[in-house]
Amino acid sequence: MSWTEEKVAKLKELWGKNTASEIAGIIGGVSRNAVIGKANRLKLSAKIKTRTANSKSEFQNLNDEGIAKTRKVRKSKFKSLIIEKDFEPENPKQLEELDEDSCKWPIGHPDESSFYFCGRTSLKDFSYCKLHLLYAYQPKGKKEEVSEKEEAQEFIEKKINTA
Repeated sequence: MSWTEEKVAKLKELWGKNTASEIAGIIGGVSRNAVIGKANRLKLSAKIKTRTANSKSEFQNLNDEGIAKTRKVRKSKFKSLIIEKDFEPENPKQLEELDEDSCKWPIGHPDESSFYFCGRTSLKDFSYCKLHLLYAYQPKGKKEEVSEKEEAQEFIEKKINTA
């Protein structure tokens, strides 16, 4: 494969307006990587405009609103798990005693003689009780703010100690 003057001129014309794959398709007979390599050798600008905002402040405001909305959704989902603050007492069970309705959250280390499973009533379609669901299933994506997590962690520790 060789770069002719026509292909180089076409590359210079299309660079920055199209992706490397699109340019390769338009020029024909060259790969995406060949287009990128030639553009680098020609020292064409690496910046390709893909999206423009009307102004930085508008874009920032839209972005901040989206983040705030996402946080509210995550926060409400987490709080919905702890609305009911009355957890039944732990019902320690050994492996042989577990059934479909028992919480299977392990307490302690399996090598210790004091090892057991929570044994509370598990929620439908889950292996754990309400309290241990808070530990087991975390929301996807970015971690929540530290203050919210610390608050929830303190609440969970307090409930465990009183149970």
